[in-house]
Order: sequence, then structure tokens, then C-alpha cells
Amino acid sequence: MKLILNLPFKDLGFRFNITCATASMIFRKVIILLEHMFKRLIYWPDREALRSTMPQSFFNVFGNSVAVILDCFEITIEKPSNLKARAQSWSSYKNKNTVKYLIAITPQGSISFISEGWGGRTSDKYITENSNLLNKLLPGDVVLADRGFTISESVGFHCATLKTPGFTKGLPQLHPCTIEETRKIASVRIHVERVIGLTRSKFKILNGPVQITTLKNQDDTTCLLDSIVTVCCILTNMCNSVVPLT
Repeated sequence: MKLILNLPFKDLGFRFNITCATASMIFRKVIILLEHMFKRLIYWPDREALRSTMPQSFFNVFGNSVAVILDCFEITIEKPSNLKARAQSWSSYKNKNTVKYLIAITPQGSISFISEGWGGRTSDKYITENSNLLNKLLPGDVVLADRGFTISESVGFHCATLKTPGFTKGLPQLHPCTIEETRKIASVRIHVERVIGLTRSKFKILNGPVQITTLKNQDDTTCLLDSIVTVCCILTNMCNSVVPLT
């Protein structure tokens, strides 16, 4: 109920006739347990598995080379009292304090990677280059991303190719060939946004605002919100894919 409805622990305590502290403790323990038991459901498939199940919409545009589609999403949090934390988590895009996550999906629509949380001001490029995702790429892989992911050199270092929508760079308009390629990229890249939207719609806790106390576990070494996001992604992978195979 906490994941789906994001009810306050006080509300949950009243519903189940337990204290607010007990409701919070049970939630934390169950989240950690679920993550430990099922985190293997978020995995990077091998190349043969990707190619043998490549949806037709991707195959028509890129053949069987697409390995992953990248995007970032942000979760609103309460304003931190610490000034440094407040500055690091401030998102100019959301105009709020947020925690940002990098998510990757396969062409088939399953979540194959979810990063740890980063402050909202952190760039997509920095998160991608420091989250171990690039090390999973193989030579010849194609990575689809939004134009904010200026990581072509980093991707190229692994002998892979980054495909992003074109932009004018000060020119009056795009070249017709670039426009057509941008249209093709957008037609399949939108699936990662659909996966994010599906996950957010199923689990209201991801819409925030998240309490500061939810950001850390009691041992103060791991982030509970990271575990919550991972569990939500695991549960999304158990649902039907948003990407049609034909």
C-alpha cells in the first residue's frame, strides 16, 4: 500500500492497528527483503537474447544492433535542511529538490539497469559515465538516448554508437536526412518514457514528495529510496511489456 498509494505511515498504522514507528520499520524491512530476493530480475541480457527477441519496430530502423535505451527521471523530495544537500539536490528542470535516477530498458521493454540516486543538479552525462552502465556495452552496440545525453565519446570508447535526436545547433533548420533519422529515433525511444510513466502510475511513491527520513536506512550507509526504486522497477518487469513485438 505504501508503494502503490504512498500513504503516510500514520495512516498505515491506523489501518493496521499498529504504531507509526512499527509501520515504518516493517516497510523498511520488507523493501530490503524484496530487493535482496528479486534484484536478479533487473539484468542486462546477452546479445543473442536481445537479437532473437528484437521487436519489429526496432529491427526496421536499426536492425538488431540496439542494446539499450537510456533516460533519467527525478523524484521530488522534501527540502533538505543542510544547505549543501539542498544545493546538490536542486533541479533546475523540475524547479524543486529531487533525486535523479538513470534507467535503461531493452528494446523489448524490460528494465535492464537502474542506477543509484544522484542529486537533482547532476547532469545526465555525469550519471551515465559514473554508474557502471557503459561497461556493459559490447562492440557494435547501438545506444538510444535523448539529446541531453552528450556521451558519444564515452560510448564510442566501448566501440558502441550513440543515437540521439538531431538539433539545429544554431542552424535555421535540420537537414532532411537528419529530420528523418530523428523521427525514427523518436518513434522507438519513446518506449523508455512509457516504461517510466507505467512505473510512476503503478507506484505513487515515485511521484513524491519523499520524506528526508526515507533517503537513508538506519545504518546510514545505504539509501532506502534506492531500494524502493529498485523494487518498483522489479515489479514493473513482472508486468506485461509496453513494447509490441510486431
